[in-house]
Amino acid sequence: MIDSLLDLRSVNLINFLFAQLIVIIVLLGGLIATIEKYLPTLISQTFRYGKHAHKGPQDRFVSLLEVPKSWFKHFYVFAALWSAAGFYFMVNNYLAGQPAPSYVIDFLDVMGTTKRTARTTPTETMVALFLITLQCWRRFYETWCVQVFSSKLKIHLSAYLVGYIHYFGTVVVILSQAEGFIRSEALPLPYRFELTPRLALWIGVFIYAWRYQFQSNLILANLRKDRTGKVTNQKHSIPRGGYFELVSSPHMLFEIVMYAALYAIIARNTSAVYVFAWVLSNQTMNAWLTHQWYRENFADYPPERRAVFPYVL
Repeated sequence: MIDSLLDLRSVNLINFLFAQLIVIIVLLGGLIATIEKYLPTLISQTFRYGKHAHKGPQDRFVSLLEVPKSWFKHFYVFAALWSAAGFYFMVNNYLAGQPAPSYVIDFLDVMGTTKRTARTTPTETMVALFLITLQCWRRFYETWCVQVFSSKLKIHLSAYLVGYIHYFGTVVVILSQAEGFIRSEALPLPYRFELTPRLALWIGVFIYAWRYQFQSNLILANLRKDRTGKVTNQKHSIPRGGYFELVSSPHMLFEIVMYAALYAIIARNTSAVYVFAWVLSNQTMNAWLTHQWYRENFADYPPERRAVFPYVL
């Protein structure tokens, strides 16, 4: 009995991790949205960051744990390398016919329990992992070569670490219930790639969102650059053009759409819903805070714009 309780491999750690993130964002986000003025500064200052960071007296302890917002760039280096590693093992398995190394299987057992079963096909896994790798490398490029981070803005260390957790967990989830990555399971070879109309549809949805998230980030970056691409300021302005005419944070909208597409592709993976729920709750809350900030700081902010979902919220 004691041994079984202490055996972490009987607990789905990756599900537990994402569940905790969801609870925290929903609980604290709800408090911030309803009774923020009654909350301790510590909570507000920890939760808020960037342009909608806490204003007024600062909590000294929280301030010690704040880092520059530009550190966002760091976890995209990790995300690019981590997703590429997962993609490498997937390609070796499915295309080169080399079974996943035992240490990869052991690692997935620790994160997703030894009772894992194969729920997604090699085609679904290949598509999902390719798309998330594509996203990670584009975000790596954007944060290092396109975006302009304000030197004054800070984020709490916990928000910084969550970025690592998100990308670490997403890649693990995709492989955790994939054929060929389950202990004592032989993958039949040769393998044939089978692109169904369902997969083609969701690939199209993902690529559409991927493309317009990039456009949205370019619009934001260009607010601080001149026509030659030289950075001229670090101030915040009202973004215009593209999907900014509908919502305040189209880049967050398209993040939700991309992860909805990923979820649809590997929907039989029972852990995938945790990733999508986390992205939905996190991006919605951040978009709402950003929308409120725009409305409070720009008297001429377009009243017809919504926070994240066109015509709805």
